[in-house]
Order: sequence, then structure tokens, then C-alpha cells
Amino acid sequence: MVANNPLFGAWTAKKFSATVLDDIWPEVIFFTLEATLISLVSEKTSVDLGVSNQLLTVLGLVLGLVISFRTSSAYERYQDGRKMWTNIMVASKNLGQMIWIHVPVDRIFPAGTNESMTPLQVAIEKKTMINLVQAFAVSVKHLLRGEQGVYYRDLYPLISFLPRYANETPGDLGPSNEEDNKLPLWHMRDGHDFRLDDPSVEPIVIPEVEPKGHTKEKTEKTMVDPSSASSVKSASAPPRSESGQAVLSARPDIYDPEAVLPHIDSEYKLKPARSPPHVTIYDYFPLLRFFKWIGRGFRRRTAAEREASRKKRKAYSEIVESHIPLEIYLVLSNYSAYLMKYDFVKPAIASGITANLFLMTDTLSNLERICNTPLPFAYQAHLRMSLWIYLLLLPFQIYSSYHIITIPATAFASFLLLGFLEIGQEIENPFNYDLNDLDLDHFCLSIQRDLHEITAYTNHEPSEYLFTKLNKPLAPSDHRHAEELAQMSLYVHSAHNGSVEPGENSIRRTLVTGWKMVDQTTRKNV
Repeated sequence: MVANNPLFGAWTAKKFSATVLDDIWPEVIFFTLEATLISLVSEKTSVDLGVSNQLLTVLGLVLGLVISFRTSSAYERYQDGRKMWTNIMVASKNLGQMIWIHVPVDRIFPAGTNESMTPLQVAIEKKTMINLVQAFAVSVKHLLRGEQGVYYRDLYPLISFLPRYANETPGDLGPSNEEDNKLPLWHMRDGHDFRLDDPSVEPIVIPEVEPKGHTKEKTEKTMVDPSSASSVKSASAPPRSESGQAVLSARPDIYDPEAVLPHIDSEYKLKPARSPPHVTIYDYFPLLRFFKWIGRGFRRRTAAEREASRKKRKAYSEIVESHIPLEIYLVLSNYSAYLMKYDFVKPAIASGITANLFLMTDTLSNLERICNTPLPFAYQAHLRMSLWIYLLLLPFQIYSSYHIITIPATAFASFLLLGFLEIGQEIENPFNYDLNDLDLDHFCLSIQRDLHEITAYTNHEPSEYLFTKLNKPLAPSDHRHAEELAQMSLYVHSAHNGSVEPGENSIRRTLVTGWKMVDQTTRKNV
């Protein structure tokens, strides 16, 4: 199947920004104007600015190979990022099914202990731990995007029950003056959060950080279009019924995946699950930033603008770090130790749980490596300066052969080379909000759906659904249903006509006959 051509279809400002045109057009115009100037001087005057093009082939070949290596290494990082998220998805589903299916509901504690748990309490325990598996993936998403803290709509409801202080009453949010007693999970790192019970702090409203009423697309992409964003007020929790259950919107075009999460009281205001950087006209026309810089010198910013600028998260963090995934991993690891301590799981399952936990931490380390290890600055700077010098000298070297065609030739060459160089820089860190980045929100929501599907499994005994009239296990050689077959003392097939002894021999003949029928029927006649 041939993939759809990305150039066809509706074009939007976000789709245009996903190309490299808005990044390279100032440089392309500059080199085109330079080629125009050289061509006009050579055409209209007696001065011929054309020079020998002997270096053109050698330098172009070397520069092309270096740019190709730059783009290939960036795409390799992009692919590695996707592989790492596949590992997280696989480990999450493995942990979910092992906890839900292999951890027994009936708990038998060792003699001498006063502990006991009802089946309902065990079910709550297992579902809570599976929610923490989901929280691990969500915390990794925020880590890779440079978003610190735990107070997000898609993360806080999953971990709000974890202890906050070294010495505390379970379920108590605690006073705000016990920072020295607060556990690492709940420490603030970015200064963006404020307590809801602190009247001295006025919240800073940062515009266009969360879309209000996303419209569902035909694809499963969950990237946020900053142009459709509204104020941070849309990050508040959805309406709830008196029982606390989320009241989902009757409109099917409203996209709010966090509406299915519970509403939990928080001492800090919850930030939106997706906070794309604010896109302005300066991102599409970089030359206008010069005039903005000049105007900033003549205008004094207000205190609110300075505070908002200080607290606003950077679009691309050079170095990201977070202790949230590690803290969640420690809780899950402690749970596995608890299961092994009381022999609630078999050794093989205990090894599987431990192996998947190790896989999650190993994957996290690899994702941090991709995110925090850009190409060396000297390599990037030297490559870009070499390309600029090459494009500056290009019109002089091709004028003697192309004359006035030097202008479009230089424009095309600069578009081609600068475009590939910019693509390498664009996909080097594939964890942000652009269309060129990996859709981390889709990965997390996919994990959420899979884990809920796992917990919806009812754990029936096989005998409850095998021996029914809806099951015909020996087809196509024997179309009798399992309920009828189970009532036979010895299996016998009427087609055997006594040539095979009833019982195991007859079953073997039936299975071989079925194989022959399938093998002949499913092969195409060439």
C-alpha cells in the first residue's frame, strides 16, 4: 500500500510550520539576492564576476556527505525514540496483565500475622498498581518535554494517594509549612505552581497553553494546535456529578481525554496535560524579531509580563531531568517485593515483573540520553558556517556556465542544502509538540486504553466457556460442538468406519485430516 502524499490535503499554519520553509526562507532569500546581484553586475557591466568552478565538485561532494551524515544521525535518534516508547508500551502491558491475572485474589498470609484482605481490597490494590504503570508513562512524557512537577491533569489523579511527607497521616494533604518533611516526589522544581489556599499568590495566566474543545480528527494524532488554544482556564477539571463521576460532554467532537480521570483535591492548581509553546508571527517571520528586539528597548514591560516571562516554560529544554518516573518505579518495585515477600506470586511471574520493571528504567535512561545529548556545538556550528561559505561562493563559480540562470540555480541549491540541514536539527529531539515529533500523548493514551482493557478481563475459569455449543474445536474435519464432544466417553469419528480405534487414535486421525483440508483449501492455484 502506497502512503498518502503529505503535500496533498488541507494546509494549515501548523502543517506549514512542520516543514522547514519557515526556518530557511530568510537564508534562501539572502543567497538568492546575492546571486541576483552577481548576475546583474556581470550582465550590465564589463566586470565578469565568474570564477573557475574546479572546487565546486569536490566541495559539494564533501559537504553533501557531511549533511547526509547529519540528517541520518538525527533520524536514527528519532527511530531510537520510537523504539524506546515501544518498549514502554510492551512493558506496561506485560506488567498490567501479570498483576491483574497472576496476582491471586485470595490472600493467605503466613501464620502469626494479623493481616487479612478481602477480595475487594485485593482488586483495589491491583487496579491501583496498574494505574501507577500508566502514571509512569505519563511522567516520562512530561519529563521528555521538560515539564517539571506532578500537578498535571493527566498525572496527579493517578498518584495523588502516594505519601507526601516522611511522617504523615495517610490521605492528608498536609500544611504548606512542612517542606522539610516533604518527600522527593512532591517537591516543586520549576516554581510554576501555587497553592490554592494561599491568598497572597495571584495566579499568572499564560495565554494559549491549552486548547479548549479540541475537534476530533480522523487520525489518532493528539498533537495540539497552538492556534486553537485558549486560556489556562480550560485546564480545570470537567463537570462532575454529585457522586464525583465525570460528566462527559454530549458533543462527540469535543476532545478531552482527561475527562475520564477522577477529580482529586489538590493543594496546587493542576496544569494542562498538553502545554505547547506559544506560536507567534515571529516564528513564521524570524526577521521581525529584530524589530521586536528594537521595540523592547523603548518599552518598559509590566511586572506581570516579566513574571509571566520568567515562569513560562521554554519550548525546547536543552537539558531535562525529573525524579517523578524514578519515584513511581520505586513504588512499583516495592510492590513486587511485597508480593515476593509473602509468596503471593510464583517465582516465574516474580522474575517477569522484575524484568519488565528493569526494562522500563533502562528505556527511561535511553530516552534521557536521546533528549539530553545533542550533537556537539562545534560540529553543528562548523557545518553551518561551511555551508554558508559554500553558498556564498556558489554564484561566482556557476555564473560562467549558467549566466542569468545562476539566480534560480542558487535559490534551488540553497533550498536543498539548507533544508536537509534544518531537517536534521528539527528531528534531533523528537519529544516536543511539532507534527515532526513523536506523538507522546497518543502513546500514553494507547497505554491507558490497553491497561483498562486488561483490567476489564474477568478471569473466568476455562471450564466455564470451553464446553459450549459455540465452540467447535476440531473443525473443519469434525463440526460437532464441544458440549457434545465432552459427553463422549471415547472419541470416535463416523468417517473412520472402524478403521481407527476409538479414543486417542481417532483424535489423531481427525487432526491430521483437518490439517490436510486446511493446507489444500488455503493455497492458491498457481
